[in-house]
Amino acid sequence: MNETAPILADMNARARDVFRQLVETYLETGDPVGSRTLSRQMGMQLSPASIRNVMQDLEALGMLDSPHASAGRVPTHLGLRMFVDGLLEIGDIDEAERGVIDQAVGGASASVADMLDEAGAMLSGLSQCASLVIAPKAEAPIRHIEFVSIAADRALAVLVTQDGDVENRLFAPPPGMTPSAMREAANFLNATLQGRTLTDAGAVVASEIARRRAELDALAADLVEQGLAAWSGEQPGGGIDRLIVRGRANLLDGAQDLDRMRQLFDDLERKRDLAQLLDLASDGEGVRIFIGAENKLFSLSGSSLVISPYMNAERKLVGAIGVIGPTRLNYGRIVPIVDYTARLVGRMVAERKTGPGGRNTR
Repeated sequence: MNETAPILADMNARARDVFRQLVETYLETGDPVGSRTLSRQMGMQLSPASIRNVMQDLEALGMLDSPHASAGRVPTHLGLRMFVDGLLEIGDIDEAERGVIDQAVGGASASVADMLDEAGAMLSGLSQCASLVIAPKAEAPIRHIEFVSIAADRALAVLVTQDGDVENRLFAPPPGMTPSAMREAANFLNATLQGRTLTDAGAVVASEIARRRAELDALAADLVEQGLAAWSGEQPGGGIDRLIVRGRANLLDGAQDLDRMRQLFDDLERKRDLAQLLDLASDGEGVRIFIGAENKLFSLSGSSLVISPYMNAERKLVGAIGVIGPTRLNYGRIVPIVDYTARLVGRMVAERKTGPGGRNTR
């Protein structure tokens, strides 16, 4: 049972009606809601004085807060959680929005990476918030690996898989790295890993380096280990292969504290706590909603996250997709959009790995 269930059970019908109307009005307007406004919206069933008494009781329970000296109230994070858990009415996805999602996700190119990028852009546009996509680790067999020097302290690891995906990773090469050592390292990895997946790569490369250390230039051996680490999750963010965040400007437009929002962006760039977030998103079926401090990644910015995992053809968790926005999100609209998008993304990921009808395309 969640922490708000006992409070909700103890509230009478009048308190529930007032609370529901107040939260729905706040989510629509973003402004504190007064007793006179609620009385009019509820058809004068209750007088402003009666509503004020109910609001005071709800404030004493920690459900409402008074941000200013005015009589208006706003829901607290605890109040929003109670509303989401017990009073939120989730409707069906709008047909027009379903069409937008189908076109963006179903009509994307054969590349999984491009499809996920399109899904993120589409979610940001529909929600007018930021979107977050945690992409799956590449499990297609490797076709080719290459290292490209960018600066003395930066290099690019380029990975091409047999299903056509091309992805890049920036990493810090060993000091003094030469072009010949980079070619030697790439040749070694291509000979060792071609046809294998990244999951297999770590143990295979470690064994081959130990066996052929004498044949490999010392710098090349170091580059092999550091370049592979850029792909194998041995960096901040753990097992997360790629993070796509679209629509940052939407968050900045309505932000009351720009410094906190910039901190959120910095945390996202560093993939801080996202591995834990993916675990939380997968804890149960369907959409999860995190409000404010319920997830430490978003606690400082006062943001909410609506997120759903997506699965591959074997029903294994491979990533998650969601919307980041202010705590006064239109949850009733955003939840079905995220849910439908996640299910469609999972189906498309499965089809791109096996082909329509379940035929393996590798």
